[in-house]
Amino acid sequence: MSQRLIAVCIAGPLVLILGGIVLAVPLPYASYSPGPTFDILGKDADEAELVQVDGHKAYYDEGQLRFTTVVASAHGDKLSLGDALARWVDEDRAVVPYDVVHPPDQSAEDEEAEGAVQMTTSQDVAKAVALEELGYDIPSAVQVALVAPDGPAKGKLLVRDIFEKVDGKTVKTADDVVKAVREHKDGSAVVFTIMREKRELTVRIKPEIEDGTPRVGVHLGLGYEFPFTINLRVDPTVGGPSAGLMFALAIYDTLTPGSLTGGQTVAGTGELLPDGSVGAIGGIEQKIAGAEEAGAELFLVPEENCADVRDIDTDLRLVKASTMHDARVAIQRWARDHDAKLPTC
Repeated sequence: MSQRLIAVCIAGPLVLILGGIVLAVPLPYASYSPGPTFDILGKDADEAELVQVDGHKAYYDEGQLRFTTVVASAHGDKLSLGDALARWVDEDRAVVPYDVVHPPDQSAEDEEAEGAVQMTTSQDVAKAVALEELGYDIPSAVQVALVAPDGPAKGKLLVRDIFEKVDGKTVKTADDVVKAVREHKDGSAVVFTIMREKRELTVRIKPEIEDGTPRVGVHLGLGYEFPFTINLRVDPTVGGPSAGLMFALAIYDTLTPGSLTGGQTVAGTGELLPDGSVGAIGGIEQKIAGAEEAGAELFLVPEENCADVRDIDTDLRLVKASTMHDARVAIQRWARDHDAKLPTC
């Protein structure tokens, strides 16, 4: 056997091993993939309407309003070169810097808690914006957005409890609650006056002292005082704020006679802000792919995401959504005439 052939026989396997190692080395990247879509006008596994109303007539008509989701690679799971290349060539997936998907200052538990708070807030903002679109005046308030599972407030405060007073002082902002709790460095009980389902309650909670700071174990969020009850029975594993626009449209549709979509399927995304404007979201391309898979015909794109969709090859009609009002009017025009002129990117 020649020396050259011997060298090839030795080097070949080494190259393959090194190549395999290179392909397997974790890189600072994560991925987005299309997630499931949910028809908020539909029913859950128990055949209960996802939008439930108590105190106002509800109209359950034909048509679908689907909010879209993305699936991000798990916290701590950085893509290998091989995985990154495979996802990069898949037009329905995106490879993004790991720190964009999983900020370095957040643990997996922090991300889950933040997602839950954002979902609660997005639902309540959607209720308020939908009701304001119908002419209601909805006062805002400070509410419980999340209760820590092992904190002092567990079993005493509930999500969506409205803070009226703390230690006898009227609550106007979230800072009022935080400052009042921090005055209890001696561990004495904080007295909360709350509104829960139209009932005023007094709750006393002894805070835990962590690093010299009293804490009762709740996350605060923007809340509202609603004239009647609206519940959204959304899968609790879904977090984040990006379904806000579709929630508001579904609530509006449920509170008004007739089908907003004309019996058709509309999908979309967008964080809804308290003034009714629609904010940008991540993973827009993956959400469009999910909407196509679900059979949608029209897709609502937040105005700030327009630059992200201009080169997308899709059969969906993409409509620019600047506000909930604009999105609602566009859907109604489209329902009457699929060729109607609508806001586009």
